[in-house]
Amino acid sequence: MYKNIMLKISGESLAGSNEQGFDFNILNDLSNSIKKLQSKNLKISIVLGGGNFIRGSSFSNGVVDRVTSDYMGMLGTVINSLALQSNLKKIGVESRVMTAISINRVAEPYIKNKASNHLDKNRVVIFASGTGNPFFSTDTAAVLRASEMKSDVIFKGTKVDGIYDKDPINNSDAKKISKITYSDYLNKDIKVMDATAISLAKDRSLPIIIFSILKSSNILDIVEGKGSYSIINESK
Repeated sequence: MYKNIMLKISGESLAGSNEQGFDFNILNDLSNSIKKLQSKNLKISIVLGGGNFIRGSSFSNGVVDRVTSDYMGMLGTVINSLALQSNLKKIGVESRVMTAISINRVAEPYIKNKASNHLDKNRVVIFASGTGNPFFSTDTAAVLRASEMKSDVIFKGTKVDGIYDKDPINNSDAKKISKITYSDYLNKDIKVMDATAISLAKDRSLPIIIFSILKSSNILDIVEGKGSYSIINESK
C-alpha cells in the first residue's frame, strides 16, 4: 500500500457538469475521501488545477498576453485550494495551503522543508499557483512537488476512469488502456497529462494513476490495489 501520495485534481472536474465554478457534491465527496485516506496515516499532498475558472494557455489572446493569462490561471488554483481547505476544516481535517507566488494573507509561501514538516505532522498540504512560473501546467507542478515531497505515486483525477484510445465521452467504442509506459504515452501523444509532466515523471520513476474524480471513493480502493484506473509507469 502507498504511504505518501500526491493527488492532482483538474479544475474542470471540480466543476462537474457546470461550465465554471464548483459542483459542491464533488468537492464534499473529495474532502470525505481525503479524510478517510488521512485516517490510514498516509501523507497527502494535493495540487488542484484552475480550469473551472480560467485556463491560462487557452485564455491568452490578442488582448491578454500568455504570461498574464498564466498568472491569472494560477490565481484560479488558489481559489480552488482555499475552497478545499475550508471544506476539509469543516470535517476536521487539518491542512495547509502553500503557494508558489506570495499571497501571505491567505496562504503560506511554499518552502520545501516546511511543507515536509506539515506532512510529517499528518497535515494535508495543498500546493497552489502551480510552479509559480508561466508556461508550466499544474500537471507539471504536481510532478515537481511530488518529487520534492518524495511521494510514492501521483493520482490524477479527471472526469473519466482512466486512459482511452479516444474520448470515451463522445465515442462509445473507446477502448480503455489499463497500463502504458511513459514512452508509449508520449509516442501516442495522449492528452490526459502534458508531455513535460510525463517526461519529468519518467525521469523520477514516479507512477501516475488516472482515475475518475466523479467517483473519488475510487481513491480508497486504488490505494489498496483495487478500483478502476489506468497507470503510467516504466513497465508494461
